[in-house]
Amino acid sequence: MVWDQLKSSSFQVNEEMIETLFICNPANAAPKEATKRPALPTPKAENKVLLDPKKAQNIAILLRALNVTKEEVCEALCEGNTQNFGADLLETLLKMAPTKEEEIKLREFKEETSPIKLGPSEKFLKAVLDVPFAFKRVDAMLYIANFESEVKYLKNNFEILEAACEELRNSRLFLKLLEAILKTGNRMNVGTNRGDAHAFKLDTLLKLADVKGTDGKTTLLHFVVQEIIRTEGSRLSASNQSTPRTLANPLRDELECKKLGLQVVAGLGNELSSVKKAAAMDSDVLSSYVAKLAGGIEKITEVLRLNEELNTRDDAWRFHDTMQKFLKKADDEILRVQAQESVALSLVKEITEYFHGDSAKEEAHPFRIFMVVRDFLSVLTQVCREVGRINDRTIASSVRHFPVPVNPMMPQLFPRIHALRAGISDDESSVASSP
Repeated sequence: MVWDQLKSSSFQVNEEMIETLFICNPANAAPKEATKRPALPTPKAENKVLLDPKKAQNIAILLRALNVTKEEVCEALCEGNTQNFGADLLETLLKMAPTKEEEIKLREFKEETSPIKLGPSEKFLKAVLDVPFAFKRVDAMLYIANFESEVKYLKNNFEILEAACEELRNSRLFLKLLEAILKTGNRMNVGTNRGDAHAFKLDTLLKLADVKGTDGKTTLLHFVVQEIIRTEGSRLSASNQSTPRTLANPLRDELECKKLGLQVVAGLGNELSSVKKAAAMDSDVLSSYVAKLAGGIEKITEVLRLNEELNTRDDAWRFHDTMQKFLKKADDEILRVQAQESVALSLVKEITEYFHGDSAKEEAHPFRIFMVVRDFLSVLTQVCREVGRINDRTIASSVRHFPVPVNPMMPQLFPRIHALRAGISDDESSVASSP
């Protein structure tokens, strides 16, 4: 330790100076101690009577941070005004709420007749408690201050869910991937009881990277991606008449075609961006937020009921008008949020059934379909990077005029589906030639 490194002779203590400055004469110690004793019990007695010392200290710190006077706070509470008081300030005020016992002590305290002097924390709380049902007002006003942001948050999430459902249903490339995977799986399983499948659960997408070819490296997903890259590149090249074909180097043309197709496949993650956002959501949390938003209206109705008992106060009408104005707007807004929630959850159910059929009822998590697709997109992105690197190496080899295979990824890695490429090409040729 550091203490083991200290040398006993490196520092000499001036004992005479220490005695002069810090060591008191025992004869003089008694009077000093006697003079200090009466001064110490006063704050202790004060804190015991009203607030716990630690709580009083915390409130004092919060008050300095708030930088508002008790008069400003009391005026805002009487009027129900949240314009100048943000949610953070109101939330801080709510943390200062006294216990029932502390509230009684503060209400009954009479500073004029008491020898005890209140500290800043006690004075602030006592002033706030003079406002009827003060902390119920704070709670209701905090709900009002947060209302707009909570509604915006929920609406945004439901819009993302709706967009995610639309992306999955309308994505041409995702549908083509599913078709290629289904046909590839059927070709591999020909002659077995799994060889003539008409559909598969999207969970299968996560298993494609586990099926490896004869080289032990290339996966079934690599094969499917290469096939989609080839067909997408051919489609783009055919539609882009401004790109001339190089008769002298057909290999270069094919590799450039694949490069175009790779850009399309690699962009599927951006195309399904809302799906990835929806995968991070929790249906139970969203539903609880909607329920909490609707339940918060009870806080407003409660303070309105309590306020009706204060008709004799001038500020009761101002508070009443503020709360009623918000209540009318909030009721309509909550109905819209609840309607949007119902629509979004119905669309999620429909899209799950669209891909999984009756088995959608077995899903434990309503948003699981988005989670599966998100995880698949992550694997797909990695495979596209690997395929891109291989294609780049092939292009570099072709520049040096080295003899390279047309498709270096597929040297009979999956013998049972080697003929599938020709079948896909025939299908596309017939589709391209049809009017």
